[in-house]
Amino acid sequence: MNAAEGIHAPRAGRNGSEAGEGKPPCGRTRDDCADDYGQHEGSIEATGGKVSATLRFDNIGKVFPGVRALDGISFDVHAGQVHGLMGENGAGKSTLLKILGGEYQPDSGRVLIDGNEVHFANAGASIAAGIAVIHQELQYVPDLTVSENLLLGRLPSTIGFVKKADAKRYVRERLKAMGVDLDPNAKLRKLSIAQRQMVEICKALMRNARVIALDEPTSSLSHRETEVLFKLVRDLRADNRALIYISHRMDEIYQLCDACTIFRDGRKVASHPTLEGVSRDTIVSEMVGREISDIYGYRPRELGEVRFSAKNIEGHPLAEPASFDVRRGEIVGFFGLVGAGRSELMHLVYGDDPKKGGELVLDGKPIKVKSAGEAIRQGIVLCPEDRKEEGIVAIASVAENINISCRRHYLKAGIFLDRKKEAETADRFIKLLKIKTPSRRQKIRFLSGGNQQKTILSRWLAEPDLKVVILDEPTRGIDVGAKHEIYNVIYQLAERGCAIVMISSELPEVLGVSDRIVVMRQGRISGELPRGAATEQSVLSLALPKSSSTAQAA
Repeated sequence: MNAAEGIHAPRAGRNGSEAGEGKPPCGRTRDDCADDYGQHEGSIEATGGKVSATLRFDNIGKVFPGVRALDGISFDVHAGQVHGLMGENGAGKSTLLKILGGEYQPDSGRVLIDGNEVHFANAGASIAAGIAVIHQELQYVPDLTVSENLLLGRLPSTIGFVKKADAKRYVRERLKAMGVDLDPNAKLRKLSIAQRQMVEICKALMRNARVIALDEPTSSLSHRETEVLFKLVRDLRADNRALIYISHRMDEIYQLCDACTIFRDGRKVASHPTLEGVSRDTIVSEMVGREISDIYGYRPRELGEVRFSAKNIEGHPLAEPASFDVRRGEIVGFFGLVGAGRSELMHLVYGDDPKKGGELVLDGKPIKVKSAGEAIRQGIVLCPEDRKEEGIVAIASVAENINISCRRHYLKAGIFLDRKKEAETADRFIKLLKIKTPSRRQKIRFLSGGNQQKTILSRWLAEPDLKVVILDEPTRGIDVGAKHEIYNVIYQLAERGCAIVMISSELPEVLGVSDRIVVMRQGRISGELPRGAATEQSVLSLALPKSSSTAQAA
């Protein structure tokens, strides 16, 4: 049975009519199901009823083995307010949202809504109370369609079936009302990360939630998609919802948030009832406990001869053959709009996707790379954009994730693994990169996104034969302090003589870290600029479609 066809409706409509244009897919009128479906619409204009809420966290504490994740957290979020939540990765922000969403229960303290204490034993209880939490790590069923993912668990289920066509029509109307351009029939597996993120956001907004929490919602979105989200957030605020907004992007906090609370090491270190008069430097120093004068900390270095060349690479979805070189110790930033083909080009180079033509040259010698395994054996590695799906081994420990690519160097007599050496390597990089973990044995899935990313980078720092490093959005969803540390890791790799390719959709990052910038546009390389000649205007002029004067960078 198809997932959409198998969604049950609670009872027949009072008028016995079929679902039609403008009706929910169960066939009932909005009045029939306002109570148990939260007005079905989920749109800002047609929610109706009381939705305002004041949310209070009162002395919340949460302890995991070896880690105090939250310690005495107290603050309020008012109806009609967007409350920013900032802090380094591992500061406890996402843990608090998981308590709000019913995934975790607090060890101490209380959560109150409109002055009434609430207890959420599971996510379903939180949803039933009018809470919507949009997590940074996406939660979707990859082999279901957009429509099926949006309706999964959203409709009451007792008797009857929802018709597939009606469900799709309903979803299409709701997406149009929210200004979101998604094909309801597309499977999530076929969508980009940015499109999957929009599905998650729409899923939450299609409920009549009183309290909405968003954890890094724009981390994968293009400029246009971000503007759509910002409009939705502002409309929700105008509709008297209470919103929590987590972001590491200062511009977003200042554009959207009315108030802001800062976490550090599981504690609240500051709360600003208004952001008027609060400087960015103040917030950064509150987050990290120190001043960071230059987040990029560019380190000039002597560049060697050409170490890696990709010549006339052909393959889907490139519009024409692509060529580029990277010298020893050089950091080449790749910039472009969403869909420009940067990641796709690198996956062709890395052997993840089949090339139709082209040649790779490493240290002056042609090489064959038809798979990721062959690339790694040649000393070429790729840190993927989607670390959850492609980067980490979620069931393995931090130590195992650090050592996974270089275990062959720890073999005794070619057979036995030197566990002591493996442990020493893990401990060394945990200390060097300041990975926040109770021990090297901790499962990596329990670490924050920034600490997972630092673990992945440690994996390649530990590899003695590394020659070429491809980094795809290495600081996506990472706080300002962790970004600074990751840039230092990138510089260390370059100083070892590695050839570095860094894909980033953050133009200031590309300008701040790169020795040279290659720009892609619509599946082709449109130009390149040395560090000294690169400005935001010059890079964007190469990135924007020639027919467009209004397009924006992702």
